[in-house]
Amino acid sequence: MELSTILRPECTTCATPGSKKKVLELISDLASAQYPTLSSQAIFESLLAREKMGSTGIGNGIAIPHGRLPDITEPIAVLVKCEEPIAFDAIDNQPVDILFALLVPADQCQQHLSTLSAMAEKLSDKAILKQLRKSSDETELYQVITG
Repeated sequence: MELSTILRPECTTCATPGSKKKVLELISDLASAQYPTLSSQAIFESLLAREKMGSTGIGNGIAIPHGRLPDITEPIAVLVKCEEPIAFDAIDNQPVDILFALLVPADQCQQHLSTLSAMAEKLSDKAILKQLRKSSDETELYQVITG
């Protein structure tokens, strides 16, 4: 799957959210602004429910929060680069500055897992990660991740 099919430029941002809760709210707001049929609150609750099962902070400053939504038919992605790393209860206990959020249809478990796996693999590429962290704005961030 081409990343540009699930990640819109408008769902890519550089921000200073300050906390795990705030960044999940930011992700929810960005997604609901682009997909008006989705409630920001429903997205937030889906992401929060997954975080309660265990942190999606995978280490090396990266988190991949994700959730399932019954009201969508295609996956939706949001990319956030935090100007200041935030505590995220990551597996390596390090703060997180790159978040790739994925919202998937509730009935598409296999696609969900393969997309998460592909994204984790892409974010494990040190060159891509370095470029993401050096990105100065949303346009550059989007170009790096979809390039």
